[in-house]
Amino acid sequence: MTAKTASELRELIRGDVIVPDDAEFEAARKVHNGMIDKRPAVVVRVANAGDAMTTVNFARDNRLDLSVRGGGHSGPGFGTNDGGVVLDFSRMRGVRVDPVARTVRAEGGTTWGDFNAATHAFGLATTGGVISTTGIAGLTLGGGIGYLSRGHGLSLDNLISADVVTADGRMVIASENENADLFWALRGGGGNFGVCTSLEYKLQPVQNVYWGPMFYEIEETENIFKFYRDYIKTAPREMGCFPAFQIAPPLPFIPENRHGDMFAAIVACWSGDPAEGERQFKAFHEVAEVKAEMVGPLPYPAINGAFDGLFPTGIRQYWKGNFVKELTDEAIAAHVKHGPNAPTVSSTMHLYPIDGACQDVAADATAFGHRDANFSMVIIAASDDPAHDAAHTKWVRDYSDAVAPHSEPGGYINFMDDDDSGRVQDNYGGNYERLVQIKRRYDPDNLFRINQNIAP
Repeated sequence: MTAKTASELRELIRGDVIVPDDAEFEAARKVHNGMIDKRPAVVVRVANAGDAMTTVNFARDNRLDLSVRGGGHSGPGFGTNDGGVVLDFSRMRGVRVDPVARTVRAEGGTTWGDFNAATHAFGLATTGGVISTTGIAGLTLGGGIGYLSRGHGLSLDNLISADVVTADGRMVIASENENADLFWALRGGGGNFGVCTSLEYKLQPVQNVYWGPMFYEIEETENIFKFYRDYIKTAPREMGCFPAFQIAPPLPFIPENRHGDMFAAIVACWSGDPAEGERQFKAFHEVAEVKAEMVGPLPYPAINGAFDGLFPTGIRQYWKGNFVKELTDEAIAAHVKHGPNAPTVSSTMHLYPIDGACQDVAADATAFGHRDANFSMVIIAASDDPAHDAAHTKWVRDYSDAVAPHSEPGGYINFMDDDDSGRVQDNYGGNYERLVQIKRRYDPDNLFRINQNIAP
């Protein structure tokens, strides 16, 4: 891109136009995953929806790759590219709550930390992720799995409308009543159909929860997983919990002589009356001896950021994921074999439940097509040391290969890495062909292709 072109773009943009010669370019080009090292031609930090429209038109007219960045947490680094345009929403993080209607509208760069801080003041929340720096837009468009999923559905199930810039540069509203086909596709189709400058959600009366991680000896892994398989089937919907593996970090609630040891864990969140939480957690203490825990009543926003320290910006990360209908004995044996080998304190496997309210929605009601799955599994290796990338990637792949025969062909698109393009159709499930038709209508030239791409 020539200096003249950059200068012309600056005249049209209220926000920031950052090119490689600018001092802030090195910071502007980076995303959350430290393994991603790409150099776009220009990063546009948009200040408003008009800037977003201008940037989309600029990329399309100049036939440049276009990446859309909210929180920048995409594992494959879809929030950047080499030689193209990055539409960066980090300046657009406004949140407006309507406490009477119990709705909220948030701009496209809003993180879950921003969102929860605003809604918590009114005693309200909606389903979000487990890391506060994650962007609301990317998480929601892919699905939105979190602690509140069983009780209140996926993030996308709580989406009321979105303001969307389409590939032709128009701004449209997507909702049940306007551009309903686009609204259907956005809810599970990821970033394939446009740029969301703002999103509107319904909110639930959730302010404080009873939450915490509980650590068990690694030898209890099989017992913990079998307990979890049976427990979650009939657990109250207010209970969101998942098993995991965790190398003990140096935290005060863990005995100092156990720091660095590998544990099996259950992380649980009771979103009903917090005073009821201790009784609800009794089952987790009866399954096996809890060796360390930090449980108790907390404000909901606090739990969304509880793992931020293990997953800072710039950490090197590699992901795999699968949907799971049944947690079979054979699958549990694979977890017992591979999970305890997680290589770093930031590496783990989480097995999130997506039953309850998630399954109240018909499989064809939104583009999220795996409503019959009971679990969504993610395996992630993360560290600061590039020398270990190959070994860490191998651990994830070996683990994923071992559980694949006991999983569905598809997985949650937010858990896919850049080598999962061959799984796209399976990941979108039975709704794939309808997604293709809608893609052809709204983005026939595939401008929005840097994602888990649905080719028109």
